[in-house]
Amino acid sequence: MNNIDFQARIFKALGHPLRLKILKKLVSGELCVCKLVDDTEFTQANLSQHLKILSNAGLIVKRKEGNYSHYRISDDKTIDLLAHCEDIAANYIKKLL
Repeated sequence: MNNIDFQARIFKALGHPLRLKILKKLVSGELCVCKLVDDTEFTQANLSQHLKILSNAGLIVKRKEGNYSHYRISDDKTIDLLAHCEDIAANYIKKLL
């Protein structure tokens, strides 16, 4: 896979509201899947599919502890990217008003 293809994978992973919500929750630190299920109101199976997409894009990493899986953001640059995205969206919305 080349660099452009992987960048497209990252943006595709960011292109779903639930995945953005997951990442925003992980900005504050590592969370157990059980906590993410409670916070997102989705089934664990559905959430697991979204977590896999985020993981395959290199945006999150998983840590197993017994029967529980914990996820965290893999790189501080991902947090920066989310902040920039929020700024772009806020600026765009302001221009519309």
